[in-house]
Amino acid sequence: MSDANVRMPEEAKERLAAIAAGEGLSLRAYLARLADTLLTPQERAEQAEQARAALHRWTGYAPGPDEQQALDEELDRRMARPAGR
Repeated sequence: MSDANVRMPEEAKERLAAIAAGEGLSLRAYLARLADTLLTPQERAEQAEQARAALHRWTGYAPGPDEQQALDEELDRRMARPAGR
C-alpha cells in the first residue's frame, strides 16, 4: 500500500490523532479504518435506491418526486430541532 500526504489544519490533525490514540490506533491506521467505514456519494445513492426498491417490493409504497421532496424537507426540519425537546 502506498502512502499519501494530506494537507490539513494542524488543529484537525491533532484532534484526529487524539481520537486515534484513544482507540489505540496510529493516525494512519485510524484514517484507513475511517475511510473503510464511509460511503462515497455514489455508494450512498446506490444504497438509497436499493432501499426504495425494497420498500416498494415490501409495501408497494413509491413516493413521487413531489412527495419525496416534502418528506426530505420534513426530515431536514426534524433534524434541525434541538435534541433536548
